[in-house]
Amino acid sequence: MRRLRATVGAAALLLALPLSVAAAVPAMAAPSPAGSAAPALGAAAPDVAPAPALDAAATSDPAAVRIELPRPTGPYAVGREILHLVDQDRPDPWVPSAGPRQLMVSMYYPAHAGTGGPAPYMTAGAARAMLDFRLPGNTVPTEVLAGVRTWSATGARPQGGHYPLVVLSPGFVDARTAVTGLAEDLASRGYVVALVDHTYENTGTTFPDGRTLPCAMCGRPKDWSQVDESRAKDVSFVIDRLTSRPHPAWRHARMIDRDRIGMAGHSAGGAATVPALLADDRIRAGVNLDGTMDVLVPATGIGGKPFLMIGHSLGGGAEDESWETSWPRLDGWKRWLTVEGTDHHSFTDFPVLIDGLGLPPAPGTTIASGRAVDLTRRYVGAFFDLHLKGVEQPLLDGPNAADPEVVFHP
Repeated sequence: MRRLRATVGAAALLLALPLSVAAAVPAMAAPSPAGSAAPALGAAAPDVAPAPALDAAATSDPAAVRIELPRPTGPYAVGREILHLVDQDRPDPWVPSAGPRQLMVSMYYPAHAGTGGPAPYMTAGAARAMLDFRLPGNTVPTEVLAGVRTWSATGARPQGGHYPLVVLSPGFVDARTAVTGLAEDLASRGYVVALVDHTYENTGTTFPDGRTLPCAMCGRPKDWSQVDESRAKDVSFVIDRLTSRPHPAWRHARMIDRDRIGMAGHSAGGAATVPALLADDRIRAGVNLDGTMDVLVPATGIGGKPFLMIGHSLGGGAEDESWETSWPRLDGWKRWLTVEGTDHHSFTDFPVLIDGLGLPPAPGTTIASGRAVDLTRRYVGAFFDLHLKGVEQPLLDGPNAADPEVVFHP
């Protein structure tokens, strides 16, 4: 249900669905039971309406569209650097002929204000690949997506001190940039963030040699639990390279507190938190943003590690079966929050991008994009502040009048 959650409203959103203006390729994979395959490319999802024609003013002139992510809320400026990591001990699980597994990772960190230069949202190649995949034949200029305004700076001078590390994993099909806003906000609050692109699982990953690799797994029959477990291996490898001594992969690795590491993800990235927590003792806490748990929490629990689940309402009292099964098995601090008025992508940058393009919100989605961003940042940030920094967070104790959209599961 929450792996690549589809709703009728999402079909109207340019970047939330792989639908052409003129012809339907699948909308974000329709809700499917754990372990089932996503619809093949070219097959229409069963509960998705056609996308409307785009307004010409929003697509013909890149100067007419300027999209800006919400400003981070923490006290620090944000730096960003890009890493290319190669796992020589592991062949690529999806394209073995490609050789060893290669990953692109965006590192966000607390930085000194006024240092460095503006960090682009994504490469032109990745932006073009996303637009071509989701809207074949579209007229949206690449610059509109590649040129989204961020709040991080390349080459920024890092702050002193040691900070917890949070590894972020995006949804299946989505490039890592889909959760840039959350990454920037966590860094501004005093975290180092490693935002991982899972190669061949998204619309396009650009490597240093200029190649943008496609989504080899899109439309291919797959065991979703294998996808989640592969992502968990990606995450552990990234942690290995960031914390190895004496030669870590990142020049500012000294900023990372190796004893305070967490993971969060959206959709498939959220689902991958369970196998990651089970397999890697270094990961102390996890957040699942609307991701079906294809790897269920085992009856023995996850070693008492704290776990936060945030999702959107299915309506009619329905719940994700994998969440219902896993919830009583979580054996440490836990919260299950439902945010009313949201849809699957409300916990990413997509609603902000859609607003910037002047497109209507998804039918049934009543929450404003800025409000969805605010709630996601505050609750995820509070979770990591509590469990990686030891700072008490009354926000997580139960419902409060200031956030009526947030429902705490009993």
